[in-house]
Amino acid sequence: MKKVIGIGNALVDLMTRIESDSLLEELGLPKGSMQLVDKIVSRNIIEKTKNLQRTVASGGGAANTIHGLSRLGISSGFIGKIGRDEMGRYFKEDMEKCNIHTCLLESDADSGVAVALVSPDGERTFAVHLGAAIELSAKDLKASFFHGYNLLHIEGFLLQNYSLIETACDMAKKNGLKVSLDLASFNVVEAHRDFLTYISKEFADIIFANEEEAKAITGYQPEDALNHIAEWCDVAVVKIGEGGSLIKTGGEIFKINSQKSNVVDTTGAGDLYASGFLFGLLNEISINECGRIGSLLGKHVIEHIGAKISEQDWDIIKKKI
Repeated sequence: MKKVIGIGNALVDLMTRIESDSLLEELGLPKGSMQLVDKIVSRNIIEKTKNLQRTVASGGGAANTIHGLSRLGISSGFIGKIGRDEMGRYFKEDMEKCNIHTCLLESDADSGVAVALVSPDGERTFAVHLGAAIELSAKDLKASFFHGYNLLHIEGFLLQNYSLIETACDMAKKNGLKVSLDLASFNVVEAHRDFLTYISKEFADIIFANEEEAKAITGYQPEDALNHIAEWCDVAVVKIGEGGSLIKTGGEIFKINSQKSNVVDTTGAGDLYASGFLFGLLNEISINECGRIGSLLGKHVIEHIGAKISEQDWDIIKKKI
């Protein structure tokens, strides 16, 4: 059976529904962006939103994708760093109860927290205090972490540490793994375009990007961006929201339609699309079907608050697959 390990920021997501985008302006957070904030700012945001509807779950882009893969029956693992605190314990327990093998280093710093502010239209804006997650470094990695796996899935949000990303990719390749890279928020891509381009060309076999991220790294609109990214890797995927997704591999382009849904919160849509797509790829399903499974998971996750799919919906998904 194929096995996947992810590496990313180990975060606890505080999913909060806001009543108006005016709160984003008050907090100085551009709508739809991912902003890194310090502990003081994070606590201020949590305090200002404490009376709003909120859910708590383990999170982080790669962790969400790995969680989805595990729920689909793929043997999965995750590498990250947590604090020796309640949030850290919650993250570890939440991953392990889903049969995910965790390689979690520990720190005296607070565990990372991502406050996701969900607008009335479902768009989400993240204020992320990385805490212990940012302390994960190249020297923490061991070749043994990658033994027995077939694929490494890595999130672009690790860009605070170039050495970490490069070392993880290098270790994965030396252990025979393919590398799947999911680009980060468009503003993060813009800030690290040169390094991301290097990693994409040097190590990536599969690259996921939404249209804003694809434009940020290539300067092009979706189809031209897809063609550009496909020159760097074996499989390129550009997600275009309601427009579905574009996939290019072996010189051929596939257009996958989105699935109708009642949008509540777009958090996790890209992460769970990657879960479904990689599940199909690992099981040697056709590219069209890989994209359709990705869209299926994306449809279900955006119909709820947060990046987790309900038990009832997982039953529906598995039957459809």
